[in-house]
Amino acid sequence: MRPFEYARAASTAEAVRDFGPGTMYLGGGTNLVDLMRLGVAEPERLVDVSRLPLDTIEPAGDRVRVGATVRNTDLAADPLIRSRYPMLARAVLTGASGQVRNVATVAGNLLQRTRCTYFQDVTRPCNKRRPGSGCPAIAGDHAGLAILGSSDACVATHPSDMAVALAALDAQVHVTGPGGDRIVPMPGLHRLPGEEPERDTVLSPGDLITAVELPPPPPGASLYRKVRERASFAFALVSIAAVLDVGRDGTVAGCRIALGGVAHVPWRAERAEQALIGGPATGEAFLQAAEAELEQARPLPRNAYKVPLARNLIVATLEELAP
Repeated sequence: MRPFEYARAASTAEAVRDFGPGTMYLGGGTNLVDLMRLGVAEPERLVDVSRLPLDTIEPAGDRVRVGATVRNTDLAADPLIRSRYPMLARAVLTGASGQVRNVATVAGNLLQRTRCTYFQDVTRPCNKRRPGSGCPAIAGDHAGLAILGSSDACVATHPSDMAVALAALDAQVHVTGPGGDRIVPMPGLHRLPGEEPERDTVLSPGDLITAVELPPPPPGASLYRKVRERASFAFALVSIAAVLDVGRDGTVAGCRIALGGVAHVPWRAERAEQALIGGPATGEAFLQAAEAELEQARPLPRNAYKVPLARNLIVATLEELAP
């Protein structure tokens, strides 16, 4: 591992002030330290933000504010989260092992990097790690990679389960940085690869996530489901966070669907949502909505299985949520 300087920030202002070229923030370190060991990340200086006073979960009017350094385990176990946002709690519990969740933070979860094997192997080309070097995954091992929103430069997927639930909940991410404070909506924090796959998010150098704000829970029933190769611990092949509100007349009054494991971002299935709202809450309608969303899928030869998998997961989840 490359030698680096270490500093512990006493405040968010101090953390931002200490950020310079070659600097990275250190939260729980569950992903960053692994990348440093692999040689993928080689910061010259780490600013430790894990002990900043951002570790509380508090009601804020009809909303809930979750601090950036709240541990994943504490988020999933919090009574307020479990009662008002059970979909979020379930998503967090499906991600990583208990030991990792005990250390990983909310902000770190949002900012974790792809687990594409080419990104993690410094002996191979990778546009995300070394822009302009190519994407061997397109002709190589892409079985677990993107079917939506990918580009000729990158077919990586975002690995977070929590981010998928936050995208369905329309969460807001509070950020401070050299340019001041601002709020970034979800979806909107993460970006599609385009010609700049090295950029995972819309954040600028020195930006520091301070909190995630959850709006009032949307009406209806909600659920997070994840399909993976091993039940014990694995990243999603396809996951879904869904909220379905069906009126007394049997029509869909509201619907939110976000997919994980299929794109460079938590994928909000807006076409499917639009197709469902105002229509009947039936299996046939769910199937048509799923197919409308997946019309834009551009699978590669070895991940084409994800298209029917995502379709079936959308339909099965909505059928379970329907009254």
